[in-house]
This record gives sequence, structure tokens and C-alpha cells, in this order.
Amino acid sequence: MWSKRVIRNPPRIIIPVYKSRVLAKSQKLFSDAKKVIPSGVNSPVRYIEPYPFFVKRSQGSSLWDEDGNKFLDFCNGYGALLLGHTRKEIINAVSSQLKKGTLYTTPTSQEIELSKLITKNFPSIQKVRTVNTGAEATMTAIRLARGFTKKKKIIKFEGCYHGAYDTVLVKAGSGSAHNGISVSDGGLDEVSKNTLVVPYNDSNELERILTKNKNVAGLIIEPVLANMGLVLPEKNFLSDVRKITRQHDVPLIFDEVVNGFRISEGGAQKVFKIKPDLTTLGKALGNGFTIAAVGGKKEIMDQLSPGGKVYQASTFAGNPVSVTAAINSIKTINRIKNKLYSKLERMCKTMVEEIDDLASDYHIPHTINSISSMFQIFFSSHQVIDYNTAKKSNTKKFQKLFSNLLKNGVFIAPSQYETVFLSDAHTDVDITKALGAYGISLKAVKNWIL
Repeated sequence: MWSKRVIRNPPRIIIPVYKSRVLAKSQKLFSDAKKVIPSGVNSPVRYIEPYPFFVKRSQGSSLWDEDGNKFLDFCNGYGALLLGHTRKEIINAVSSQLKKGTLYTTPTSQEIELSKLITKNFPSIQKVRTVNTGAEATMTAIRLARGFTKKKKIIKFEGCYHGAYDTVLVKAGSGSAHNGISVSDGGLDEVSKNTLVVPYNDSNELERILTKNKNVAGLIIEPVLANMGLVLPEKNFLSDVRKITRQHDVPLIFDEVVNGFRISEGGAQKVFKIKPDLTTLGKALGNGFTIAAVGGKKEIMDQLSPGGKVYQASTFAGNPVSVTAAINSIKTINRIKNKLYSKLERMCKTMVEEIDDLASDYHIPHTINSISSMFQIFFSSHQVIDYNTAKKSNTKKFQKLFSNLLKNGVFIAPSQYETVFLSDAHTDVDITKALGAYGISLKAVKNWIL
């Protein structure tokens, strides 16, 4: 348990409030966007009432919009930008690669180098295949599990988000939870019916379902939920999951698209000492470049075509630009890991302790979950340990917090069911400014009448 430091008068930062800023360009751009883009955005979580701010550039820990307003970025590409925006080691390497070519659709030596770096950081991974997105990685992992076991059903946990496709878009987190969508319109019942859903942190229910169902091809889980706000595994939960899946001979898939490299250089599986059968990676793997990966035991990975009968293909998989970015992202992480993770944990601890004190001083019912460089506040008087307890939090208060943080120059993900992310680019000055904004914003939450 962290010790508490009470802050009665948080430092107020002198930043013009959002409503007083000139936002004419963003408003005009959103009006134009709605004419040619559904709802004006290319992902639901980017929608902000009354309109989103349109970003023109980024650097380090900050974003600048089309009107020249600066925002401290604690969304960080929903966790992808572990090293911050435009990290020089990555940008320089990618710039060099761009002069050599962007797409070959043939093998390169860089792919081998990247695969070796991944397997070195994740001992559970014996072989790895690169793909483009986290959803593509989890989809491939699930197909692999089915091809390997010759079984149909998949188990997932409530609130875990594994991508926007039919198999896993069942009681999912992220934008799906924010928009109240449990199973999307257009989804196929005959697909989703083969997905069994278990409450997170409930190993007894997992045991019951696996005992009852003998046609389970695999179990997929975010070891730390980062798409339901932030929800942590209770003591022994992950080890119980590993034990139960072994007993029932069910492949265990760790979806570390968010967790991987962020919680540690070896992901959540290193921290919790769990060895899954398959692992998916993304986000921080490329630090802002489009790349993901699926890896695991040799005997499972060898089921992939052309050597095996589990088909997977992609024109852009393993492209030299994204691979170069990932190589230099991992190399940078490994080079600075001792300082990197201790710094991020220290900053995260500071923010959590002081936000907790501020909310307590304002007598706002709340709970805060945190690990490594991630945290989230829930406006609830109860601990948040699963999907149901997360859904009971006051999302209207969170929206009030979000809008006031934005007014005061701090950008976090606009949904309760996302997570606040720190990056190596954040400084102690950034943290002080952010805490000042949280102080102002929590006061607004306190004074707000529902």
C-alpha cells in the first residue's frame, strides 16, 4: 500500500481554458469530416462532444491542434507511445529505411532481427509472425488455437477487448463498452455463439465452464485489463487460469497488445511469472507505427501456412518501415529499461497518490487502479475488479472530468473504459502541470450537479 500525501492546495497551472481557445479550424474540419466520414471519425473513441480537436503535430509528451493549442498527452496512442511522440532513435531509423523502400512483399533480414528480439524478451515465444494490428494478431491466435486443437469454442473474459470482429466482440471493453454495444449489429450469432464469456477474476466460474464444455479450442485474456478502464488481476488469478487451462488441455492466449513492453520489457507475463502458449503484441511494439505480432510455442506456430494448414496472409505484414520501427523501439526499451520502468512507475505513483488525495479532499467517491505506467480513476465507492463493477461507476462524472482536463490542456482517453498512459517523454514538470489540471477538474466534478 502506498503512503498517502495530502495535498490541500494543488498548484494551479496558468493555462487558458479550452472553451476560451480559438477552435475555429477544428470545428470547421469536423463539419467537413461528417460529410465524408461516418460520424466524422475513423474510430468511435475519437468522437468528442461537441466536436474533437484535430491534431496537426506531436512531439515528446505533447500534441498541437490545428488552431495551435497545446495538450499534454496522457492518451499516448492508447498506450502505443511508451517512448513518446517522434522518438528520435525510431524516427531516424525509419527515415533511413524510407530512402531504401517502403514495401517489398519479400522476406528481409530485418524480419529475422525483429523476431529474435521478440523471442529474447518473451521466453514463452519460440516462433513469431508479424501482422499489422492487434485485432489481426488476436484473430490469428484464435484461428491457430482452433487449428491446433481441432475444436471450436473460445473462452474470453467480460470487459476484455481483443479487436472489433465477431468472435470477440462479445461483452467487450474499450469503445464497445463506452457506446453500450455488447454484440454489434451486423455480427453473426452463429460466430459469437462459439464464444463463451467468463467474469474476470473468477477462476471458479472458469473451472465450471471448462468442466461443462469439452469443445474449447483456447482461452484468450488480457492479463491486465486496459480496455475496461484499468482492472487488475487479483492475487493468484492468473496462475489459477494457467493451472486450469493446463488441466483441461486448453491453449492459453495472453493478449498483450497493450500490456506488452508497457508493463515490463517482457510484458505482464514476466511480471506475473506466467508462461502462456500464445502471445499477441502490438502498440508499444512499434511506438506509433503500424505493426503487431503473434507468437508462441513452436508446435502451435508451425500450424501456420504455408508449412501448416492454418491460413494467414497479409500484403503489409513485415513491411520494412514498420519492422525497422519495431526493432528500434525494442532496442531503445532494452537499452534504457532499468531507468525507463522505474521512472514511469515513480511518476504513475505520484499521480495516483495525489489524485486520490484530491478526490478524497473533495469527498468524491472514487477508486483508482494502477500498475506500472497506467492508471484510471473510477467514480465509484466500490473496488473495480471486473466488468460489472466497472460498469457501475459514474460515467457522467468521468465525462465531466475529461472535458475539464481538456479545457486545462491535458488530454486523456475520452472514455471511462480506457486507461491513462504515461510515456518516457513525460517530465516532472509535465506531471506537476497535469496534477494542477486534475485539481481544477476534480473541483468541477465536486461542484457539478447531475
